[in-house]
Amino acid sequence: MAKFNIKELRKLTPLERQKKLEDLRIDLQNARAVNASGGSPPNPMLIRETRHAIARILTIQREER
Repeated sequence: MAKFNIKELRKLTPLERQKKLEDLRIDLQNARAVNASGGSPPNPMLIRETRHAIARILTIQREER
């Protein structure tokens, strides 16, 4: 779910990217809460993939400035 292609992200408008970034941050927060409470997330790589997707979006935003 969290994996995004750089080309796909570059095609999005800045507002769409910002919305996706907010959604990813919420997903990351939820996954970390499940992990911290002792539960196991449905996908063990979810936290890592979400962090990488957030980093990709932030990189594209900084490049456009």
